[in-house]
Amino acid sequence: MNSSRSAVVVGGGILGLCSAYYLAREGFTITLVERSAEGADSCAQGSAGYVSPSHVQPISSPGMVWQGLKWMTSSRSPFYIKPRLDLDLLRWGWLFARSCTPEHTRRAAPVLAQHCLESRRLFVELAEKTGNTFEFRTEGLFNLCKTQETLDKYSKGLAALANSVGVEARTLSAKETATLEPGARMDIAGSIYFPIDAHLSPRKFMPAMVALLQQQGVKFRWGTGVTGWKTAGGRVTHAVTTAGELAADGFVLASGSWAPETVRGLKLSLPMQPGKGYSLTIEKPRFKFAKSAILTERRVAMTPMGDTLRFGGTMEVSGHDDRVRPERIGQIKAAASDYFPDIAEADFAGGKPWFGYRPVSPDGLPYLGRFGRHPNLIAACGHAMLGITLAPISGLVAAELLAGKKPSVDLSLTNPDRFA
Repeated sequence: MNSSRSAVVVGGGILGLCSAYYLAREGFTITLVERSAEGADSCAQGSAGYVSPSHVQPISSPGMVWQGLKWMTSSRSPFYIKPRLDLDLLRWGWLFARSCTPEHTRRAAPVLAQHCLESRRLFVELAEKTGNTFEFRTEGLFNLCKTQETLDKYSKGLAALANSVGVEARTLSAKETATLEPGARMDIAGSIYFPIDAHLSPRKFMPAMVALLQQQGVKFRWGTGVTGWKTAGGRVTHAVTTAGELAADGFVLASGSWAPETVRGLKLSLPMQPGKGYSLTIEKPRFKFAKSAILTERRVAMTPMGDTLRFGGTMEVSGHDDRVRPERIGQIKAAASDYFPDIAEADFAGGKPWFGYRPVSPDGLPYLGRFGRHPNLIAACGHAMLGITLAPISGLVAAELLAGKKPSVDLSLTNPDRFA
């Protein structure tokens, strides 16, 4: 191990923290650069906290183009694209449409399953190392279906796809679902149950990782943005930041939905849109759940986190727009009551809406791997709704690539230059 190697990780979200952790294990001297202050919110903080191998179907799946066009007409829809004249959005939309094919899903599913399952294994290791301070729970996940039509569709579709790539999925009746999750009365036809899925508390995972990195000697540059780069001989030599230049042997791009503008000066193309997601957390819920669930028709997630209960979801593609749309918050509340009739509007009283920007690639797969133009720059971004799920494996792969090792998982579909 060569302890003289150095790396700069750009981004202090969950991908950046995991990348720094595994790089430090490889003996790299690490500087982590984050544009926000220490402890600031990030895309992962208010998320559903899923570690979900069940997500083997990319967001760009068959039928999503027509569904997306219908949903575009309403800002209350689960997947809302705000119409606007924007060349980046138009290109992203064209690439998204091209990816919504059965062939893309067939090729992507085994790759996503491999990455997700390996990442879940790494979460078990991290839980053991930290004393599980981030409340990692391996209780499984339900896709709750209101109607028999949806249950049949998901049984023949997602469940069959998951089982075909080694992720166990069971189709359950309403009674069978209630037996496994007696936390509250449910108004459903049944569910698809994924025993392998898990969840955690993101607001406890982030500080746990920061503490680990501090023990490893990682240097943090909070409140520091990357404004440019210096290169020589086809390699990146320096990250130019608001606090000066940082030289290193290798660099990891983990700046989430801001990644495209971060590398614009290097003339690299990373088609990506910030997909705004919302959540509401009930601090003292009247109902106690053991398992997480997706309210399938509404595309809303429910997660028990310690003594709290979180509902979140929706995908709003409207750029980096900090406006909170009340109609989208209302849809989350309505979904909760629709599936759990005993949960009322009053249960959400006093809860402050949260939103974060998921970095969404056009084909629903992350950008993970070397850039051909600058091979010592590694992409670890574009994970959309799988940021938490895939953070450990993506961080491990970034470290393996900079260390000159063979990556632990298949990177054939995650090449960051695939849309160049």
